[in-house]
Amino acid sequence: MRNAKLTFVFAVLGCTLFSPAEIQAQARDYGEEGDSIRLLMMDAGLQMDIAQAINDMYNFNMEAARKKFVWLRSYAPNHPLYPFLMGLSYWWLIVPNTQNKAYDKIFLQYMNLTIDRAEELEEIDPNHPEANFFLAAAWGFKGRLYSERRNYAMATIAGKNAVNYLDEGRKYKDYGPEFLFGDGLYNYYSVYVSETIPALKPVINMFPEGDKQTGVDQLLEVSRFAFYTRTEAQYFLLSILGFEQKRPREAMQIAGYLHETYPNNPYFHRFYAVLLHRHGRYDQAKKVCMEILDRIDSSYLGYEATSGRYASYLLGTMFETGKEYEQAKIYYKRAVGFGEEIEATESGYYLYSLLNLARIAEKEGDEQEATRIYRKIKRYAKRKHPAHERARKQLRERRRRN
Repeated sequence: MRNAKLTFVFAVLGCTLFSPAEIQAQARDYGEEGDSIRLLMMDAGLQMDIAQAINDMYNFNMEAARKKFVWLRSYAPNHPLYPFLMGLSYWWLIVPNTQNKAYDKIFLQYMNLTIDRAEELEEIDPNHPEANFFLAAAWGFKGRLYSERRNYAMATIAGKNAVNYLDEGRKYKDYGPEFLFGDGLYNYYSVYVSETIPALKPVINMFPEGDKQTGVDQLLEVSRFAFYTRTEAQYFLLSILGFEQKRPREAMQIAGYLHETYPNNPYFHRFYAVLLHRHGRYDQAKKVCMEILDRIDSSYLGYEATSGRYASYLLGTMFETGKEYEQAKIYYKRAVGFGEEIEATESGYYLYSLLNLARIAEKEGDEQEATRIYRKIKRYAKRKHPAHERARKQLRERRRRN
């Protein structure tokens, strides 16, 4: 557990502090030896080409995004930008369900190639800002994947490397709103981790002091005024404002914008559904959840059982609230099925779907079905989980009655 917590810190202080767009904003094109160095960020046409490819990636139009990334390889053949963006496109295929290992190998290959190219830039110019950004980002993303895979030894090594490059890269931050992104995340999450995991305060104290409110303000500025890092800042603000800072109106605005802008992104799609449900906008939430399930049934890229579990559970609760119990049972059962498909049988959506099915069975007088479900809950839930406690209580009462 200690290694897991340390890895979490490194992931926060390393990988999350560098967005793909921020890195791109520092991109330079190195030609043959002796050629002049020019900043890619000064080329407005290239900026727009990169932005469109990134937009395609966020919208899960990976084929179009990768075609543009391959073009970048011919434009700047020795630059780390191409392998990093290719790796990032595979990372986003992992994001909807982080237990999906199908893309691990190719993702790590591209991140390793990014590191090799960035080290070559560093050899050419030890003060090359891009080399630092790419090294921090690639090591950070590797650390995050290793952490998801519970390979804590490798995650810790990668995280330490990312943090080292982050510290070195602070001297390059004064480039406008794009470069508030890294500081914003650092300011917020360095304090957040310290507050939520007190045992890690000694580790956090080894780094510069952060400030949560400053971090939020910086991320909001990036989300409004930055060109490259706007979507990355909004991605993080979803959870910060929606769940941690209790600022639902702002979170809903961002979630609506992201879903409207990237309608085929399953992560943004389901986050929007969760926020709609959380804030009682049930008619909209039903529509959005139904869209998610339709896309799963139609095999849309990135739409899979994790998103299905979210959407089905939310639909179940809304139909149950409306006393449409048959419909509620259909969707709770779908949530259970999705949970078992991805072996997420300890998750809250899975266990509460079972608990709600048991409650409906009781209302309908089907004691045998309710008992069967309570026993299933006891089998999968941890003993201290509320669902386990509820199942124990109900089974005890049944034994007393019998």
